[in-house]
Amino acid sequence: MDDEQFRGELRKWLAGNAPVGDYDLSTPEGVAASRAWSATMHRDGYAGITWPEAYGGRGLGPECQAIFYEETAAADAPAHLGLIGLNMAGPTIIAWGTEEQKKRFLPSMLSAEEVWCQGFSEPGSGSDLASITTRAVSDGDHWVVDGQKVWSSFAHLADWCILLVRTDPDVAQHEGLSYLLVDMKSPGVEVRPLRQLTGDAEFNEIFFTGVRVPKESMLGKPGDGWKVAMTTLMHERGTLGFQLQGWLQSKFERLLELAARPAPDGTVPSTDPAVRAAIAREWVTLQGLRNTNYRYLAGTPGPEASVTRVVFTLANQRTTALGRNLAGMWGGLDGGFWQHEQLRSRGNSIEGGTSEILRNIIAERVLGLPRSR
Repeated sequence: MDDEQFRGELRKWLAGNAPVGDYDLSTPEGVAASRAWSATMHRDGYAGITWPEAYGGRGLGPECQAIFYEETAAADAPAHLGLIGLNMAGPTIIAWGTEEQKKRFLPSMLSAEEVWCQGFSEPGSGSDLASITTRAVSDGDHWVVDGQKVWSSFAHLADWCILLVRTDPDVAQHEGLSYLLVDMKSPGVEVRPLRQLTGDAEFNEIFFTGVRVPKESMLGKPGDGWKVAMTTLMHERGTLGFQLQGWLQSKFERLLELAARPAPDGTVPSTDPAVRAAIAREWVTLQGLRNTNYRYLAGTPGPEASVTRVVFTLANQRTTALGRNLAGMWGGLDGGFWQHEQLRSRGNSIEGGTSEILRNIIAERVLGLPRSR
């Protein structure tokens, strides 16, 4: 399908189907509405756009996925409930899974009948993924898992988890890891939400105590975990780029409206040259981010995608700070949007790999500079 044909089709569909704004996932009603919207997206062919048709996708190119993120952001449409399934677990299962695993898990990801979370980071192994200590010990037809994960988005809603574990403590760190697909309803799994600066509880701790996982729930072979996890992270940092860009674009449009609107004291922020210069800076950054993301579409996501995460983090923090400053003491009358978003933006420097780690990846694996440690 031609890119512009897809864009026109998508715009028409969004105008006739998409609700406006995000759902409140802290309530059962919001989760149910998000699940229903996600099922509608799947029914009409807008979930798994780049996935093979054999597994329920449309088999379109990454350009169409990029267009999807741009247009849904412009329409302020809610995201699919199964973001981790669509962007991380699904592509990893497509790359590493058996046919049985693909048939079992992929359709329910697209429809959001089953929601996924990620179990990578640990309290003592956030950015140093190879040092994880959560263990899986072989016991007949099962792996028995014990350990703790942290910062797991959607874990409180999730049906399944992509879990990185240590299956061999006697070899080099990278070589002793394995990758499991874990049923979150298994006995011994405990989820504890973590409340953030914003008051929300998006992230969670997950505790595994004697959790029995069938041997057929492993992706790859024992010891393949590091390679499988890199597939997941490359898709997270690559395919997520356009979504981050879309979120930033949506905030920028809202910033323009705020700057042009007279404040209660009669002043119009956009008449201030300093404000106009700050807005211009964010517009230029947004265009650079968009063009950089399009350059990644030629192949499999690689370490270059870390550039997007670093640029987005800085731009989002600047944009939300500018919005908060422009809203001033009257910001609370607008629902406190900019105050909330400024607090939330602080987490961008940590999630998905800290900004320091991402800069090291760029330096070492993109620019070819010497290792920092």
